[in-house]
This record gives sequence, C-alpha cells and structure tokens, in this order.
Amino acid sequence: MIYETWNAEQTEKLGERLGQTAAAGELYTLIGELGVGKTVFTQGFAKGLGIQEPICSPTFTIVQVYEEGRVPFYHFDVYRIGHIEEMEEIGYEDYFYGEGVAMIEWANLIEDILPQRFRQITIEKDPEQGFDFRRITVEEVER
Repeated sequence: MIYETWNAEQTEKLGERLGQTAAAGELYTLIGELGVGKTVFTQGFAKGLGIQEPICSPTFTIVQVYEEGRVPFYHFDVYRIGHIEEMEEIGYEDYFYGEGVAMIEWANLIEDILPQRFRQITIEKDPEQGFDFRRITVEEVER
C-alpha cells in the first residue's frame, strides 16, 4: 500500500492507524532519510498501541521498551550501530521474537539478522509535492 501525507500530523495519524491493528509478535522496519518523519510515524504507531508516554528516538541506547500499551513496544534505532554484534549484546532476538511489537528505524543497516517475515515501511520526500509531503509505502516482506 502507498499512502501520501501532506504534514506531520497526517504522518502521525497514519502511524496511529497501523499501530491500532498491530499484533504481538510482529516486526516493522522503518526506512527513510534523516528528517523524513520516522520518529513522527513511530509516535503515532505507539499511540495506536495505547502508549501515552512520550516517544523519542533511542539513538544512543539502540532500543527503548514501552510496556504500558496493549502489548509491549520495542522501538529500535540502529543508525549508530557499529557492528551486528552490538545487536547480539542487547539480546535482539528476545525483542524480535518476543511478546510485543518491534519497530526498527534504519533496519536496512541490520538486514542480515531480520526475520524472514516483516512489514517494511518506507518514508520518502518529494520536494516537487511540497516540503512536508511524504510518500509512505507499507509492504509485507518475505525472504
């Protein structure tokens, strides 16, 4: 599915709608350049899971765990990861295959350890459409 949003609020609302249908055991990857709205989308997704606390990008901690929603939410930002071993050190498998929902920003950097099935969300800008325009593609990936 391809969606178009024209401002940050619409991007957040789209994330919220997807979060409302997310189920335990699912993994979502989030791909896009710096500043395209990955964290805004994730904030909406968390709202859809019933999480009320502020969501910020876990850039320096790799993963942030939120347990107050209807299922646990594991928010990863692997932008600064140096080696895949760092993911092993934090026990990524417990999150990827756990009882919650995992969202991984910059997942293209850790493709080798992604499960065989996941939902990929790609956010792209199109300056010709306007500064705040985003094209958001949501697709099932099976490798």
